[in-house]
Amino acid sequence: MQSTSTVDRPPAPPETSSRTWRKAAKDLGDGFRQKQLWAHLGWQDIKQRYRRSVLGPLWITIGMGVTAGGLGLMYSTIFGLKAADYVPYMTVGFMIWYFIQGCLLSGTEVFIHNEGLIKQLPAPITVHVLRTVWREFLLFLHNLVVYAAILLIFQPPITWSVFLAIPAIFLLLLNGGWVVLLFGVASTRFRDIPPVVGSFIQLLFFLSPIVWPIEILEKNAGERAALAQLNPIYHFVEIVRAPMLGTPQSWHHWVVVLGFTVGGWLLALFVMRNYRARVAYWV
Repeated sequence: MQSTSTVDRPPAPPETSSRTWRKAAKDLGDGFRQKQLWAHLGWQDIKQRYRRSVLGPLWITIGMGVTAGGLGLMYSTIFGLKAADYVPYMTVGFMIWYFIQGCLLSGTEVFIHNEGLIKQLPAPITVHVLRTVWREFLLFLHNLVVYAAILLIFQPPITWSVFLAIPAIFLLLLNGGWVVLLFGVASTRFRDIPPVVGSFIQLLFFLSPIVWPIEILEKNAGERAALAQLNPIYHFVEIVRAPMLGTPQSWHHWVVVLGFTVGGWLLALFVMRNYRARVAYWV
């Protein structure tokens, strides 16, 4: 005869916890599948920025062209370098930097600025992350027009290695995803993060070989130039810039970037697993 405690025992309650890897992976997968939504929102962000402008998004290209022409010619004189070598170097560096900067700054406010959509639209939070990365990538594509003009004017020694820029840009996009996701979740909880990132972004720019060539640092700083290797921005810029300009590069840049890609996504997925469901309450 069965005991009363066994017969009358109530069924176990269903699992309702949102802190599971399965739900985090589902959010990520559902976000990628809603491509039409985040692609449309990202393009609308650019159109809204240049609403009622005659040239519209072409101002992105014009701004990059002015920067490349003005600063490129001036700094090539300051550094004592040939304009044909320096202007392409600086231009491509700025293109990559603008993408990285956009992911960092926009990532800190990606969920804060989309508070209304998050509370009213039943969509994965990954949609807002992909929207931001897609928007920054569209800005990068606009600047490729300036890159094409640079190739025609200065004719850098482009080789078949230029196709290495394709996987390099793909890695850049992958890292942009975890940066936006990680900073976005953290910033909704700690509102001091956006101004902190905004304060240090300019310092990060000057510490990265965007305007100044790494060769000049190695020539003037000697062994201290090795400290530049500690700057992750240097490696991200180098894997894209070197093939786009046909210059040689060390494969250790790729190893560092791959390490950041894997480590960054593991950290971002851990944060997403534990705090994804709280974003709607924090905003």
